[in-house]
Amino acid sequence: MRTSARTRGEGPISPSGTPAIPVFLYHAVVDDPPGWIAEFTVTPRQFADHLDAIADSGRTPVTISAIADHLTGRAPLPPRPVLLTFDDGFADLPGPTAETLAGRGLPATAYLTTGAIAPGGHSLLPPAPMMTLDRAAELERSGMEIGSHTVTHAQLDTLSGKDLAYELRTSKAVLEDALGHEVRHLAYPHGYNSPRVRAMSARAGYQTATAVRHALSSDHDERYRIARLIVRRTHTVADVQGWLAGAGARVAPYRDGPKTIAWRWYRRARAVVHGPEFAG
Repeated sequence: MRTSARTRGEGPISPSGTPAIPVFLYHAVVDDPPGWIAEFTVTPRQFADHLDAIADSGRTPVTISAIADHLTGRAPLPPRPVLLTFDDGFADLPGPTAETLAGRGLPATAYLTTGAIAPGGHSLLPPAPMMTLDRAAELERSGMEIGSHTVTHAQLDTLSGKDLAYELRTSKAVLEDALGHEVRHLAYPHGYNSPRVRAMSARAGYQTATAVRHALSSDHDERYRIARLIVRRTHTVADVQGWLAGAGARVAPYRDGPKTIAWRWYRRARAVVHGPEFAG
């Protein structure tokens, strides 16, 4: 009798019948983070343990371009892929974090908030040690692919069309000027998106956009809201091993539920009164 992927312990199956794809979302990798981001950081020791689990899993680390090439039919994915992503651009990223990944030969994707890292920039991110824009090329040399995380880190699904276009297009242009080539990928701050945000992201020239959803992606995921697993400090190595096995989380794609839609409308109402707010 043929053994299915589920029987082999590879966990949930995507709509096309192949195992799920874990896309990890990290922020800072530090021992003593600012309080506002502490929940979404891991220590260097935890991070090393996660990378050990990835190595032991037999999965193939890829960048977001490999996912894009597959979802657009340009190239197949390697067997059992896994993707490591980093949001915002904290100061550890072009230093010890990139060095740890490069030392293991692991590619990754970094989504940078340009208003927080560019000279004279402005963002809604609370104070924290951040990298500088001139180090983005250094990240590429270490094996990271660079994507946009907007200018200010606002809740994109609450913005006017003009403000949304600014966030999408300006961040892309700033990164392209710094790197000298096209930037094709976007991550929505805190995953907040909507049909309008997704359509405008495509029109702005992005080939993919990642959300959060705290779910496993798949080879059949939506190109403009690729699911990611948000890694918290409280997650254990066992959690990471479960995700690598394709278990422990829902598998995308799936529709937004009533709570997600209601929360979006509530935030939109707040934005009318208070203006753009930090997505976090």
